[in-house]
Amino acid sequence: MKIKKVLNNNAVIVDEDGIEKIVMGSGIAFQKKKNDVVAKAKIEKVFIMEDGMEYEKFQEILSTLPMEHIKIAEEIISYAEGALMAPLNDHIHVALTDHLSFAFERLKQGYVIQNKLLAEIKALYKEEYEIGLWAKNRIKSQMNFDIPEDEVGYIALHIHTAKMNRTSVKSSLDVTTFISDVVELVEGEFNIKIQDQSVAYQRLLTHLRFAFQRLQEQEPFHDIDDEMLQVIKKNHKTAFQVAGKISEMVKADYGYEFPLSEQAYIALHIQRLAEK
Repeated sequence: MKIKKVLNNNAVIVDEDGIEKIVMGSGIAFQKKKNDVVAKAKIEKVFIMEDGMEYEKFQEILSTLPMEHIKIAEEIISYAEGALMAPLNDHIHVALTDHLSFAFERLKQGYVIQNKLLAEIKALYKEEYEIGLWAKNRIKSQMNFDIPEDEVGYIALHIHTAKMNRTSVKSSLDVTTFISDVVELVEGEFNIKIQDQSVAYQRLLTHLRFAFQRLQEQEPFHDIDDEMLQVIKKNHKTAFQVAGKISEMVKADYGYEFPLSEQAYIALHIQRLAEK
């Protein structure tokens, strides 16, 4: 395995049987140059990215960002794959590393990182949030640098996006923002403060999450018989009206529309939440 290009002391591009790969390892390129042989004992990670644009972005990151930022991001990714017992989309190596490096620089300059969706992220993506907390502790121990809880939420969002085999956080952000807007609407309509840890709240969030994902993926919704629909509209009038407003909001903000049957199911969850 010969070196084709040195990216930094810990990363090189190699050519193996006509396949170009990025190989990483501590000190793997120290005092090395093009055409030198890579010591197999030093290889820690090998990357083969089918997407040419992603491959180029990753090369750029390895060539330009501080090595400690790259190493901590890779540690977090490796830990996440172990904790979730599943591979993450390759894009995470670009997205999370770039995000963390930018966040570190902003924090060092005194900027305050705010995450208005933190409560929803913690409730929706519990496993990913736990990984984010591990990352916070790892960053502290390895870099002697504290990141706020708001940043933990962003790390969780990147992990979740990669777990779902997506390359953009937009889809995950849309789901989380939608749920945050629904919670705010329900609190305003019923003049209540929702308890984040209540069973009714958790059930509503879970239902809304999968309902919104059905809209995104254009999957069909469950039917409801007309008699049941009329009962819900009559007995839970306010909740059904709020569900209608939610459907209007989704249509205005995202171009989707909930059918009446789904509005009825959402109304039932809202009613349970309001009663609690």
